[in-house]
Amino acid sequence: MEMTAATQAFATLGHPGRLAVFRLLMRFAPQGVRPTEIAEALGLKQNTLSHHLADLTEAGLVQVTRQGRSLFYAIDLAVAEAMIAYLALDVGRARADLLTTVHTMTGHSTMQASGFNVLFVCTGNSARSIFAEALLRDLGKGKIIAHSAGTRPGTELNPFALDVLRRNGHAVGDLRSKHISDFQQPDAPVMDFVFTVCDTAAGEDCPPWPGQPITGHWGLPDPVKATGTEAEKALIFSQTYGALRRRIAAFVELPFAELNRLSLQARVDAIGTDTSDLKG
Repeated sequence: MEMTAATQAFATLGHPGRLAVFRLLMRFAPQGVRPTEIAEALGLKQNTLSHHLADLTEAGLVQVTRQGRSLFYAIDLAVAEAMIAYLALDVGRARADLLTTVHTMTGHSTMQASGFNVLFVCTGNSARSIFAEALLRDLGKGKIIAHSAGTRPGTELNPFALDVLRRNGHAVGDLRSKHISDFQQPDAPVMDFVFTVCDTAAGEDCPPWPGQPITGHWGLPDPVKATGTEAEKALIFSQTYGALRRRIAAFVELPFAELNRLSLQARVDAIGTDTSDLKG
């Protein structure tokens, strides 16, 4: 990245509002986000957000695409990578003593084949994240430690979700709704992967996780908001369960011990952006 481009990029991110939008979009990357969802997550007025998005787009940090009637804003990952590289390699002169932490976070070491912790985060921890926890626990066959939590306190397991899990042969006796703070305590297990499975949770301003786990956004529509008859609601829950089952089945088949961090992140992103499991 040339100094002129770098100056514009860093100047653009020098505003707290634009930096907040950039941070949120990074949590969704490589997927895009609708402006209405960004505004809701960050509590911004639409006209204020429009100015921030225009500045980020002009600086080349963000790209916008149209899908039907909706606009989606996404991080330009090539530019983001160039900006980080500029700081590390140009400004920092690639000094090993200054870059030890960065190298540890983005290095090429592989993971162990099993025994790692995975956390699924949702807003309520009542359906989608509970589905994911139960699925990974059972499909992982004890090789992966599955957890789930919600960002909204005081929630309970949804009866439709529990019924779907029972009908698909999952034990539900030990499942409970948990708050994300349970996993942010000093004695909490260190997470190797953290996935958000609903849009609102991905936009939460959570602090960095210890150990810098690989993250992914596998957002799905909220079945709890389904309307109609009891049978129609049950069908929506079953479809959500099926979509998560296909994603988690693909995840557990990854050759973890053979992939470095960057390769694993790419595989996780690919699973999250595959929309074939949302049909039917």
